[in-house]
Amino acid sequence: MIDKLEMFMVLAREQHFGHAAEACGVTQPTLSSAIRQLEDQLGVMLVRRGSRFQGLTLEGERVLDWARHIVGSARSMRDEMRAMRLGLTGRVKIAVIPTALAMVQELTTPFREKHPDITFSVLSRTSGEIRALLENLEIDAGITYLDNEPLGRVTKVPLYDERYLLVTSIHANYGEKDSISWHDASLLPLCLLTPDMQNRRIIDSHLAEAGAEAKPTLVSDSMIALFSHVQTGNWASIMPEKMIQTFGLPDRIRAVPIVNPDARHQVGLITASREPQTPIIAALLKEAARISALQQAA
Repeated sequence: MIDKLEMFMVLAREQHFGHAAEACGVTQPTLSSAIRQLEDQLGVMLVRRGSRFQGLTLEGERVLDWARHIVGSARSMRDEMRAMRLGLTGRVKIAVIPTALAMVQELTTPFREKHPDITFSVLSRTSGEIRALLENLEIDAGITYLDNEPLGRVTKVPLYDERYLLVTSIHANYGEKDSISWHDASLLPLCLLTPDMQNRRIIDSHLAEAGAEAKPTLVSDSMIALFSHVQTGNWASIMPEKMIQTFGLPDRIRAVPIVNPDARHQVGLITASREPQTPIIAALLKEAARISALQQAA
């Protein structure tokens, strides 16, 4: 039944029989047959059908919850048995919000030094995408905001607090100031992340609290694109302190703290809430807890 539940999960994700079959590496008739067999076994209709996929039934939504639990537990069992035979081996897939990409090496590097047979895939995704990928068992872990928007049922470990700085030319307005208010920052020619990014929603909320509104002259889903525009000296941006520390700034560019308020938001590691955790995920959570303890002690 587990293979049929996995196909059902893919169909729920793709919402298209042909796309789901392709993702599963089977023909569309094979996928359709597997879903019908699953319905026969459970005695309920899972999918609303017409000329195309029309969504899940109420029973299908409940079975989807069970499928995620059962498939996740089965994969965890296989992973634990492999670890008992071979030690910690395999690939860990982590999805990360763009503003935290620069710090991922603080987690992956010491982890792999301890477990050299582990390899990593690191993906840049929005916070919403990370929640969906984790829920659908498409990633092992995520690095995202912990305290701003609902996360669902996850295990979480804080890694650091994100603080916000204005990044601007030393020759521009406020380039030589010791601090700037959120309201004054809004008046500058800003380049910011796109509105689907939680970092942007956080910035917009703090600007709104200050009675201002973000009116960026450029938006991008890439922090590298924002950095490159700021470095021309003709743009400013609001960026996380952690990322600025990692990349560094040329002499002609300065980072100015934004105050009123001096806002901070917690970023951390999240994994699916499951007991027992696989040995690899348990080890990853342990490493994240070590980093968190170092941050708190600093």
